[in-house]
Amino acid sequence: MEVILIQDVANLGYKNDVVKVKEGYGRNYLIPNKYAVIANEGNMKQLQENMKQQAHKMAKLLADAQALAEKIAATTITIAVKANEDGKIFGTVTTAQIAEALENAGMAVDKKVITVEAVKELGEHVAYARLHREVKAEIKLNVVAE
Repeated sequence: MEVILIQDVANLGYKNDVVKVKEGYGRNYLIPNKYAVIANEGNMKQLQENMKQQAHKMAKLLADAQALAEKIAATTITIAVKANEDGKIFGTVTTAQIAEALENAGMAVDKKVITVEAVKELGEHVAYARLHREVKAEIKLNVVAE
């Protein structure tokens, strides 16, 4: 079954993508939750018309995302956490902490687009932010003790 995604779906695709999914996944999850519509002839024509109209907006969004990615890559975010004498931290650094630190630095990034591997010790680490379907920014983290 082919569906047109109405919004981004993790591990499946982005808004306005036409993807092939299993019948049950499409009919029981994607369509009822308004994540997708069936890719029939009428919906495909409507998608193409919308894509023509949004081409200029998409180019601007891409340019903005690239500019933000360059700004993020040029900075190093410092996050202060509680840690023991050996340099192991209590808990972990979360995406919410990273998003808050970026906002304090003047760069608004939603915590949902940030991915980070488990940070369990002090030092320098890397997180990633998916700002656009074509733009992925690398966030340099410096984790220090409070």
